[in-house]
Amino acid sequence: PPPGARGAAGKMAAPMSEGSPALEPGAAPYGNFPNYSRFHPPEGRVSLLPGGLLRSLFPAAARPLLGLDVGCNSGELSVALYRHLLGLQESEGSLDQPAAGKDLNLLCCDIDPVLIERAQQCSPFPASISFANLDIMDSSARDLFLSSYLGRFGRSTFDIVFCMSVTMWIHLNHGDSGLMEFLSFLSSLCKYLLIEPQPWKCYRAAARRLRKLGRNDFDHFRSLAINGDMAERVTQILTKDCGMELARCFGSTSWDRSLLLFKSNSSNHEGRESSEQEQ
Repeated sequence: PPPGARGAAGKMAAPMSEGSPALEPGAAPYGNFPNYSRFHPPEGRVSLLPGGLLRSLFPAAARPLLGLDVGCNSGELSVALYRHLLGLQESEGSLDQPAAGKDLNLLCCDIDPVLIERAQQCSPFPASISFANLDIMDSSARDLFLSSYLGRFGRSTFDIVFCMSVTMWIHLNHGDSGLMEFLSFLSSLCKYLLIEPQPWKCYRAAARRLRKLGRNDFDHFRSLAINGDMAERVTQILTKDCGMELARCFGSTSWDRSLLLFKSNSSNHEGRESSEQEQ
């Protein structure tokens, strides 16, 4: 964000949406805050990831690698991740880097069409980063859309999926069973999953913001049995129920969220590298 943009937005502040009636602070039941990157700047996550991460995770896989970013908001973090993973400088756009798309293609989706439209307008890599309006919990729309995207590359899964501060919104809106289904779906979709679960204190803050507005509570907040140490609970679900193993923990952001990398144990992802090397 430009200098001074954080200002009053340094706290989980009152995001305002251009072009719509002034939204009250916190009136974003799916986490679709219009100015999200101002109060959690992308650098806070990206700086935790080592350089050369893609090379170390996928030394032999055919390029381009395919990535999916679920709940991308207006795309600032998606673009920052893309630059970081490919070692591109802030000043470089796709015109300076025609080869960028040969290394990584990133599909980014969000439930909010206004945020997606903004992301599309601002993207410096329109050829290799795609933004799409999608409710990831709508299984019929999602399966058709994702399989069609993957099919363009002759693929059935992604190499890596990013899920940054999305789990709480799925959990609050779809309950324990929704969170389990979501994590199970993501794990079936990729070889590596980089996930940043919100801690429980964020759930309480989100519920408090809704109550302050005189809105009804989140449908599921008071009945969630999956609670407490959410990084630990998400890790348990992914390792015990979803056939993944915890590969790395990249530490925590300054706002106390762990960045966890999981690897699929399943053989259908393992086969890809060896079969493509033989061709």
